Amino acid sequence: MPHLFSLPEPISIPVVGEQATYPIGRIFCVGRNYAAHAAEMGHEVDREAPFYFTKSPANAILTGASVPYPPGTENYHHEMELAVAIGRPVFRATPAEAWEAVYGYGCALDMTRRDLQIRERNKQRPWDLGKDVENGAVFAPLTRAAEWSPEDNKRIHLNVNAEVRQDATLQELIWKIDEIICHLSGFYHLRPSDVILTGTPAGVGPVAAGDEIEGGIEGLERIHLTLTDPE
Repeated sequence: MPHLFSLPEPISIPVVGEQATYPIGRIFCVGRNYAAHAAEMGHEVDREAPFYFTKSPANAILTGASVPYPPGTENYHHEMELAVAIGRPVFRATPAEAWEAVYGYGCALDMTRRDLQIRERNKQRPWDLGKDVENGAVFAPLTRAAEWSPEDNKRIHLNVNAEVRQDATLQELIWKIDEIICHLSGFYHLRPSDVILTGTPAGVGPVAAGDEIEGGIEGLERIHLTLTDPE
């Protein structure tokens, strides 16, 4: 039976050294996974278990894009993150199975309408308006897990107009990658095309139209985003 209309093709992330790309199916995001970031947001870390929010694949874009400052906000924030791409099905994973399930790693931006996130959070409502923003999930090319590993000393950082805003190491991750996958796979059958954003370090802050955002994680492809005037 024919469809009434066609949907856009899903975004696929380039992979270093590969012609084939990694299609994005679901985007899971870990909240407050760096203690210093939780503190700057006025919260303590929940050390009993990680918690999550999601972003729509339709709102994902690739590094190098120029996109308009989003509507409905006066406090748009950058958040630099390590993305983990799942490469095989996994459910109720053991730590060993969690590591085996990782296809690759990449830099990502979790762009956030902070004023809307805080407003909805204070009313005990979902964060969707603040977090699931058009063009708000930005991905750099992936590096396969066989060629890069997330050692604690790896630097994660972000600049706005060449000014350092975020600067930390992966050692500051509260929930490590295998712990996240073990926990999340207790609620979802994780599969290839699932991407997990693992949280952002301290130093998040507002950006404006005309800003150049650039971030990196040691050993991975860098990420870049340009904000243009609102539509």
